[in-house]
Amino acid sequence: MDDSPPVADLHLHTTASDGRLTVDALPDAARAGGVDVVAVTDHDRYHPDLDAPVVERDGVTIVRGIELRVDAGDRRVDLLGYGLRERPALVETVERLQRNRVERAREIVAAVEAETGVGLDIDIHDGVGRPHVARAVDASEAPYDYQGAFDELIGADGPCYVARELPTFDDGVAALRDACDVVGLAHPFRYRDPAGALDLCADLDAVERYYPYGFAVDRDLVDEAIERYDLLATGGSDAHDETLGRAGPPAADFARFAAAVDGL
Repeated sequence: MDDSPPVADLHLHTTASDGRLTVDALPDAARAGGVDVVAVTDHDRYHPDLDAPVVERDGVTIVRGIELRVDAGDRRVDLLGYGLRERPALVETVERLQRNRVERAREIVAAVEAETGVGLDIDIHDGVGRPHVARAVDASEAPYDYQGAFDELIGADGPCYVARELPTFDDGVAALRDACDVVGLAHPFRYRDPAGALDLCADLDAVERYYPYGFAVDRDLVDEAIERYDLLATGGSDAHDETLGRAGPPAADFARFAAAVDGL
């Protein structure tokens, strides 16, 4: 596979979920990161200020997408949808997930306040997630910083953790296929069993090959899945800050992806 510099960043988060970028700031961030194309893939939410599957803002092409967490039975994985149009099944799925996110955030905040005895200053809104709670903990008088909030309070084994209600893998794929031109698996090496997660690609169009894990991974495992299932090789920075272009597909892989997304 080609490991040339990225020409696109196809995985990033904005203030519509738990990122720090606004859509207005995307063009400058993209240029600073050396990419001309970005995909907005907020958690369980499509960006309300993007009104078409592909738009251009200040010379930068923006693909409307989503990162959807699903329950695959023995594992939970994240799916990436690209070239998104609002279709009934996905709209209903997103609305249900956002209601659950808000309810869950309220439960987590109440649990953290009871555990620490400290009140949190947090706006609970659509797109809210545990990072918002961790930032509120960090800014409070509680003796935890951002990472400490996850490690000691709201992580999966923490006393304040509340599980989410997720669509099944099959239902999530069906909703995304109806609404998106490309559906892929995000960051396969972030799951405990990457090989098992990659087996799910039999029902998908793409897999995220280019990703800044920060630790060594066996790229051959992904390349074998790409060949076995005839997948597109996507990728991105998974930015929650304002730094784009840390990872993404090189020109050849991006060209194959672009051919599959209407209007790109």
